[in-house]
Amino acid sequence: MNMKNSKILTIILNYKTPEMTLESVAAARVAMAHLDGEICVVDNDSQDGSFEEIHAHIKNSGWENPENNTPVRVLQSGHNGGFGAGNNYGIRAGFADGSKPDLFYILNSDAFPAPDAIEKLLGCLKITPKAGFAGSYIHGPSGEAHITAFRFPTIASEFEGAAQLGLISRLLGRFTVPLPMPENTQAVDWLAGASMLMRREVLDEIGLFDEKFFLYFEETDLCRRAANAGWKTIYVHDSAVAHIGSVSTGMKNWKRIPEYWYDSRLHYFTKNHGHIYAGLATLAHALGVIICRLKRMAKRDRVDNPPYFLRNLLKHYFKSLAFGRHRNRGANYAPENGSDHQNAANETGE
Repeated sequence: MNMKNSKILTIILNYKTPEMTLESVAAARVAMAHLDGEICVVDNDSQDGSFEEIHAHIKNSGWENPENNTPVRVLQSGHNGGFGAGNNYGIRAGFADGSKPDLFYILNSDAFPAPDAIEKLLGCLKITPKAGFAGSYIHGPSGEAHITAFRFPTIASEFEGAAQLGLISRLLGRFTVPLPMPENTQAVDWLAGASMLMRREVLDEIGLFDEKFFLYFEETDLCRRAANAGWKTIYVHDSAVAHIGSVSTGMKNWKRIPEYWYDSRLHYFTKNHGHIYAGLATLAHALGVIICRLKRMAKRDRVDNPPYFLRNLLKHYFKSLAFGRHRNRGANYAPENGSDHQNAANETGE
């Protein structure tokens, strides 16, 4: 693909956060000002008037006019199928005239790129022909860095992350999923989907997001498929994006891990490594949780946090064996960033 005159479609998912989504669109328009492309907002079946509110604002602001900087349009997915399905809807829609972009930039509705953030990602892909995906340095509103660069999960990482024990982490540190915060641009296994630029030719080759993932592990799976096809995923430190996180999912207020987290986790391991590996990964995670709880008991800390996690982890796995399948479903979805993805794992005792 000739990157010199690359056309970019920015896709932003909305789920019941119209004001914040419009703030994200405004930031994206500034970042797209000197680039050739469009912005597409996909309302993920909010059913709360979000679609109408966003559409009215875009129209009244003149943002849909192709002659007024980067044109913006809003689409209604008609079905809340999750992060992957929502982004796939925008990817398949393409540009307003029916043509196909060269690149797709997916941006969370609670993420706000710096004016040069997308240009920095594009520059990385231009000078790295085998880079299929490029993702940003994500930081919070106060400037604190979010964990957004990761290794692929393994049996060892399931055990190490759940045990949370110094000795085990020292022995298995090379398997830990969250990478130490990179200080420079570098290749990684996978990146958070809060801000990621993707080559269309890669998606044409490996396929879009797997829609069996409702939420969590969808970026992990996509980056693994790209890696298997010989494409690199690059963390671009100079591409800065501010991110709030957990605004529409309410993850920070979870009292229990939702069923779709267990579904996505099991689907990832089963799809990429097989049923036996998935079972060993689950047992490793369970053993790690037991070790973590014994440590907490010794320190008289709260043991069951979140409640019933170990029981639900094993119950979900053995139930999937009994039925010969596992469900991928969820109630209310909005885009989630990779650091929150890892925070959810930490809440499980990983």
